[in-house]
Amino acid sequence: MKTRTARVLHAGEMRFETRTGSGREIVFGDRPEVNEHSPVELVVAAVAACAGIDVAAILAKKRQVLESYEIEVEAQQRDEYPQVLTTIDVLHVVTGPKVTEEAIRRCIELSATKYCPVNAMLSAGATAVHHRYRVRNTGSRPFEAEGEVIVTGPGRFPDVVA
Repeated sequence: MKTRTARVLHAGEMRFETRTGSGREIVFGDRPEVNEHSPVELVVAAVAACAGIDVAAILAKKRQVLESYEIEVEAQQRDEYPQVLTTIDVLHVVTGPKVTEEAIRRCIELSATKYCPVNAMLSAGATAVHHRYRVRNTGSRPFEAEGEVIVTGPGRFPDVVA
């Protein structure tokens, strides 16, 4: 079992300087103009990055040749306290000469249901996460396809251990 740690120091006003157990530094706060980060925005980015790492690794194993891979993510946060994220839309945009819709769908499904711990934590709570794709094949028989693979959560993630 891994242990994750961080030390968070109040640095005045709404600023918190963070050093993770692996030595990374993050500054949280309410001033984006000086590169302070919103904790909730980082959670939104984290679910996309976590899924992206999984999908990229699985695509490589499937020998899918990529020209580009981008993840667009948008989340809805309720106004009432606690201001939880209620819905997150994760769109994987994959372009390449030999990508297949079937492979992309399967990679996203594996990330959403088995590998991504950030998705698992969010889906076990109040958040519905929609996992979608847009594929652009640029090879000798080009095509475009898009769709939704799966919705995880809220409170129904299949393999979360209590």
